[in-house]
Amino acid sequence: MLTPSALSAADPSAPPSAPVSFDEAAKQAGDAAGWVEQNWSTWLNTSLRIALIIVIAVVLRMVVRRALTRLIARMNRSAQAVEGTALGGLLVNAERRRQRSEAIGSVLRSVASFLILGTAGLMILGAFKINLAPLLASAGVAGVAIGFGARNLVTDFLSGVFMIMEDQYGVGDSVDAGVASGEVIEVGLRVTKLRGDDGEIWYVRNGEIKRIGNLSQGWATATVDVAIRPSENLDRVRSVIGEVADGLAKAEPWNEQLWGPVETLGLTEVLLDSMTIRVAAKTMPGKALGVERELRWRIKHAFDAAGIRIVGGLPLAVEETTGADPAAAVAPPSAMANPLSPQSMAASPIPPPANLTK
Repeated sequence: MLTPSALSAADPSAPPSAPVSFDEAAKQAGDAAGWVEQNWSTWLNTSLRIALIIVIAVVLRMVVRRALTRLIARMNRSAQAVEGTALGGLLVNAERRRQRSEAIGSVLRSVASFLILGTAGLMILGAFKINLAPLLASAGVAGVAIGFGARNLVTDFLSGVFMIMEDQYGVGDSVDAGVASGEVIEVGLRVTKLRGDDGEIWYVRNGEIKRIGNLSQGWATATVDVAIRPSENLDRVRSVIGEVADGLAKAEPWNEQLWGPVETLGLTEVLLDSMTIRVAAKTMPGKALGVERELRWRIKHAFDAAGIRIVGGLPLAVEETTGADPAAAVAPPSAMANPLSPQSMAASPIPPPANLTK
């Protein structure tokens, strides 16, 4: 606080003021000391309260984040423990489990940090005797405005969180997402990356996925349709297919990929020139296509060895040929061969009239 003498010294043009007496200076110093003595306890209490809030918030945040990190690490270790075993190959995908656990851990850590630090900030503002009602009302209005402006981003984020927590799909799964299909190579909170059948990479926003078809969960069905001639013996055909099924069930690695016997379901179509027999088997998820190829390969070899003919595609060639028609080389009759036909008379020259004189 500047005294009148100091103000006059700073501004020479100002009129000189009366000098401050010693009693007045002592009184001002006493008032200042009394004000400090009166409020120092409040300052100390507020400072200690704020420091305590900050220390508790930081320690609580560290404890929660460390607990979540240990939980995620334990989940990853449990996935690695069964990796390489038969159970791990069938039910557990280590990369899928790792990405899923890391995504869930990231979400939980972010939510915990936001709640802890946000609560600490509001408590610090309350310690300064600041009215929080207008601030909270303004934050609510701002949140509504941001929610309307970034609703697509919020939708993508929430959809990604629920997809990961519900384990709808993971890395390595073959899925049909409607807008795209292929193998999942990365699952994020906002975008899912798929690799298509031709090698292209699809970036699909999680909010755009309205339905998802996972082709890698549970089990799959390998289905093969074989078209043969209607004159074949069905009992013999069933016997040959049964031998092929027994051989496939005992061969490596198909015995691991088959989760059930190869069954001949029967006739699915009977036509004049062919009939179709359906063969099906339950397989590991994602292995149906390979089992179908191997089954077709073995059935074709077995049918060739047994003399059973597979038909389909181009029409069957005629086995018995007849001789050439002798009338095919004879030219059709011509109307011009008869001089009395209307065509021949129309083409002949007109004779001159008899009474024409020169």
